[in-house]
Amino acid sequence: MNKRIIKYLSAGCLVLSFLLSSPVLQAQISAADKAILKKKEDSLKIFSARMVFDSITANRFRSDSLFVRTFVRALLTRNSFYYPFDSLNISRLYAPDSSFRIFTWQMKKDEYVYMQKGAIQMQTKDGSLKLFPLFDASMYTKNPMDSARSARNWIGAIYYRIIMKEYNGKKYYTLLGFDDYSVNSNKKWMEVLSFNERQEPVFGGPFFSYKDDSVKKAVQSRFSIEYKKDAKTFLNYDPEMDIILVDHLISESDEPEKKWTYIPDGDYEAFKWQNGQWVHVNKQFNQRLKDGEFPKEALMLDDAGNVNERQLEEASKRNMEKAKKKPEPPKKKDN
Repeated sequence: MNKRIIKYLSAGCLVLSFLLSSPVLQAQISAADKAILKKKEDSLKIFSARMVFDSITANRFRSDSLFVRTFVRALLTRNSFYYPFDSLNISRLYAPDSSFRIFTWQMKKDEYVYMQKGAIQMQTKDGSLKLFPLFDASMYTKNPMDSARSARNWIGAIYYRIIMKEYNGKKYYTLLGFDDYSVNSNKKWMEVLSFNERQEPVFGGPFFSYKDDSVKKAVQSRFSIEYKKDAKTFLNYDPEMDIILVDHLISESDEPEKKWTYIPDGDYEAFKWQNGQWVHVNKQFNQRLKDGEFPKEALMLDDAGNVNERQLEEASKRNMEKAKKKPEPPKKKDN
């Protein structure tokens, strides 16, 4: 597991620890059941570390199999929904309304093939287990943007954020996730999760609109960015602005057909929730150049004409800081 994944899991753990520090939640589990879960977690911790970090493929697959079987047995414990499992090398996120939690992790076959795995555990009144295993169908999908999907043909990702929205009395949960996509590139995904009339998970739907763009594009079922393997990109929710911010990407070699050459250029796109859809904003921050300033693209190159990674990162930080600042009220003119 690379540093990016560990960063996302760590951020998720902080939120999870806060949620589960509530005495009300902890009190849901009896002392006897908590002891059982703690013992199971000790084994799961070993399996989860091996399935991620072991250098031998066969050992990773064996550990994953042992992890899944042991994990399901642990979740069968009454009120396991309230047990954090915070020592495991997987992502664990609770929905903002605590109606479910979602586990996701990654299996590496080799440098060319990564598979995501996961499960959704629903909160139940009697503390029994209601679980939906997630099966990654990414490698069998030519166009992952075109349709809603079930738990059995999920587009896999390691999730690091859940945003809950409502429309016409129904709740929608937007999932932000990371995908160690290929040997040359990574992906980040934005996926809307909802539940049908049978209370089964549905991933995707007509949720990503480009109606305000100058160049019109069809509504998509999900959104993703693909970028250079070692590039740092931003795709996350800003609660103050109530939008999802996304780094605008360009090809560092001026080869737009090669997604593995994409890096941030310092600008941001965004999505804002409107009438049950995430509506695309092509450029979130519009700023006029002052006299003597060069266009931003000129600042992205060093003296040798190569992309300047440090400048890109600093430009992204400046944009974020400017976006946070509230405009000052207009001053009264002197009579």
